[in-house]
Amino acid sequence: MIMRIFQVTARPGKEADFARFFHETAIPLMKRTEGLRTILPGAARADAPRDFAFVMVWESLAALKRFVGEDISSPHVDPAEAELAESRSIRHYDLVEA
Repeated sequence: MIMRIFQVTARPGKEADFARFFHETAIPLMKRTEGLRTILPGAARADAPRDFAFVMVWESLAALKRFVGEDISSPHVDPAEAELAESRSIRHYDLVEA
């Protein structure tokens, strides 16, 4: 299994708009994505009001590629998100059973 950590920083002044997108669009989209075993959405906190994240566990590399395409280092960006995000980062790990 593949763990994907996706972090987003909202543009200054767009925090509320991004939070609405995150809760109303991004989380529901990810919850219904085939091949995604676990999703842990992280909303902004008072000390970092522009930072949001997803920790995702994909059943396989093939499942992740079906969602994002061959280049897994590129983010899957919803058109509604494009104007709201200042920056994005993605990291991948092989999941280790605890």
